[in-house]
Amino acid sequence: MKPNWRNVMTKLYVVATLASMLMGATLNAAAAGPAPQTGIKNVVLVHGAFADGSGWDAVAKILEKDGYTVSVAQPPETSYADDQKYTKAAIDAMGGPVVLVGHSYGGSIITEAGNHPKVAALVYIAAFALDEGESCASIETAVPQASKAFKPDNNGNWWIEQDHFIADFAADIPPAQAHFMAIAQVPISTDSFTHKVTNPAWKNKPTFYMVAGADRSINPQQERMMAKRANAKTVEVNSSHVAYMSHPKEAAKLIEEAAASAHAN
Repeated sequence: MKPNWRNVMTKLYVVATLASMLMGATLNAAAAGPAPQTGIKNVVLVHGAFADGSGWDAVAKILEKDGYTVSVAQPPETSYADDQKYTKAAIDAMGGPVVLVGHSYGGSIITEAGNHPKVAALVYIAAFALDEGESCASIETAVPQASKAFKPDNNGNWWIEQDHFIADFAADIPPAQAHFMAIAQVPISTDSFTHKVTNPAWKNKPTFYMVAGADRSINPQQERMMAKRANAKTVEVNSSHVAYMSHPKEAAKLIEEAAASAHAN
């Protein structure tokens, strides 16, 4: 049977046209460059008073497994200026925009450090999202926390009495872990505790907040108030003060939500 050359030529024309269109689209895409990446892949975690960065271990592991680059800042709690210095150094060391996360007093730190141009979003975990003119000490007096175990020493530092540490600070993590935190606690300086915030970053940056519903160190009512006025995307867990340790999956999920929704400056 002789081939129908008209049909053959028509098919060849269609194939050639499609190939040309495909090549043109490929060249246009190449000329436009790669599609811009969305979301942030760098996270800086900031600990709070009476603790160090090791408490972020479980959260950091989840974030790294999910493809994030994590830095755990180690502010010494010796003064507010020192704590800002160490936190900003961790932000500077990152290769791009970051999500800045603070627990407890770490919230006071990130409230100012969050003005760093690399910071794209803020996440507070049972933390002080302070307004202008407020300090951790001043806001605690409005609605006092349940604990009465915060005591000063003769060196300008504050501690939690060890006998009350587990109940008032870390009631829902393994007792042995909470005991070690009690005997290894990092005292907070009076300067750090009483320093007044001057320029809250949450007024200009996307903000997220995790409320610890069973917190005895910061009153949950205060946490809800601070989250609301910061217009923060808020979640609540039934947790002691160390919500990032007792609920690491929920904490990491909130951080990743902040990272996915944030954009580089």
